[in-house]
Amino acid sequence: MAAITASMVAELRAKTDAPMMECKKALTEADGDMARAEELLRVKLGNKASKAASRVTAEGIVVAHVEGGVGALVELNCETDFVAKNDDFMAFGKAVAELVAKQNPADVAALSALPLESSTVDAVRLALVGKIGENLSIRRFVRFESANKIASYLHGTRIGVLVEFTGADDQVGKDVAMHVAAMKPVSLSSDEVPADLIAKERSIAEQKAAESGKPAEIVAKMVDGSIQKYLKEVEVSLLNQPFVKNDKQTIEQMLKAVNASVQKFALFVVGEGIEKRQDDFAAEVTAQVAAAKQS
Repeated sequence: MAAITASMVAELRAKTDAPMMECKKALTEADGDMARAEELLRVKLGNKASKAASRVTAEGIVVAHVEGGVGALVELNCETDFVAKNDDFMAFGKAVAELVAKQNPADVAALSALPLESSTVDAVRLALVGKIGENLSIRRFVRFESANKIASYLHGTRIGVLVEFTGADDQVGKDVAMHVAAMKPVSLSSDEVPADLIAKERSIAEQKAAESGKPAEIVAKMVDGSIQKYLKEVEVSLLNQPFVKNDKQTIEQMLKAVNASVQKFALFVVGEGIEKRQDDFAAEVTAQVAAAKQS
């Protein structure tokens, strides 16, 4: 049995970026043969990536790339907020956002197949899974391409916004993007509020109005009034919201005052709609210790 030295482990780690213990195990199994150990390690990293694929990724980052008349917004997910701060993970996100802007892939599958770093996006992702030890995924992206202006805003790494707008002042687009990040409207105007949200609100209003005991025609007016109020509320449509930098104006009034307009916007919040798994950390540590003793 060949002696496995620290320098051999360091050399293999430099070649593969794999964890130190994985490198040592691979060298031991390969009896010190560096080429064979590298081959074994890549197989193991692939297996690790496959096992990780079943784990929930509800943390992560939102990345934006705006160049010329094209803007892209991408959400990448991981399992923990610690990995969301990893430099390699963040660099991967920036590269992916730039690819979306420049290559205009049809969907995440097409994006994953695009060339990146003499390989493909998905191959680079899988290599990162092996290196970092967590499941990593590209959840979604949006791309704007227009003769109009495009602005982006990132609130940290967890909230991202793209805005397509017109106007002489570029600050308008940035202000609107920051407003969207803060107030999270669901649509541009009240006419574009999703029908399911309106139906849900109407049902609630009808139940409340029915309890009043008033005549049917009065109840109908009460319901319509509730819906109109809902459509003007802060959390619903962008143009009706009070501007965060001057709540005496709505966004629509602010835009009109500076002769600007907004055509559309996109808002990503990391993990939105993903059910996070609640882990028992103590039990997990106990299980890992028990497994280590058995091996």
